[in-house]
Amino acid sequence: MLSKAEAKYIRMSPTKVRLVLGLVKGKTVEKANFILDSMNKRAARPIKKVVNSAFSNVNQGKTQQEKVLSKDVVISKAKADGGPFLQRYRAATMGRATPVRHRTVHIYVELDKIAEKKKKVRKTSDKAKKTNKKSGEK
Repeated sequence: MLSKAEAKYIRMSPTKVRLVLGLVKGKTVEKANFILDSMNKRAARPIKKVVNSAFSNVNQGKTQQEKVLSKDVVISKAKADGGPFLQRYRAATMGRATPVRHRTVHIYVELDKIAEKKKKVRKTSDKAKKTNKKSGEK
């Protein structure tokens, strides 16, 4: 974990925020900002704030040479937990009152550096060689 940021008590449903978080999880900060800018969801704005806050926490207190670029940092963890309800009441039939729960959400984001991709050397097993010979005989 390189850095983290959180936003608490956001007046939004956690399930709706999780839909947007699923799209940006595992992406670089640069790609996530592009996705969130072009998205037509209300949850995109607070998520973008949290991602940018976490990215600024990475570079806080570093010199110009030590600073990390947004394309070198990836969103490793992103979660949305439910916060407390705002309880209200609404008039119902026959003089009753029914509760209305206004949901809140806590958004957490963690950033990591991109791991260097290693080239995978694939070794063919003896079984694979035998099946290749059999298919070549037909």
